[in-house]
Amino acid sequence: MTDKAMGRAAEIARLNDHLRRTFEGGRVVITAGIAALDPLHVSLIMAGVRTFDAFTADNDPYSEHDCATLTVRGVRVMWKIDYYDPTMTYLSSDAADPSSTVRVLTIMLADEY
Repeated sequence: MTDKAMGRAAEIARLNDHLRRTFEGGRVVITAGIAALDPLHVSLIMAGVRTFDAFTADNDPYSEHDCATLTVRGVRVMWKIDYYDPTMTYLSSDAADPSSTVRVLTIMLADEY
């Protein structure tokens, strides 16, 4: 990976981490499967997503911190971040540019993917 590509990936990861840790800087969506769980379980899942830091070359090959899975109270959960243009109509042309990107963090049961 070139220095430019590494810098771009690092900026995307920084923006993704900010959204995931704070739920600010984008939108956060939970699926029907998550919403159907008891409130304590949902809270534990949200905390697990916010504090996730087990990124490896296997689960984060592009170093963008954009997707992962975790298990919370025996339930396999997946979260992923997608990038849309400001109108939310098309994909973003540059995920490293927050002025042209709306980040959407989706938290779901792994079997909903």
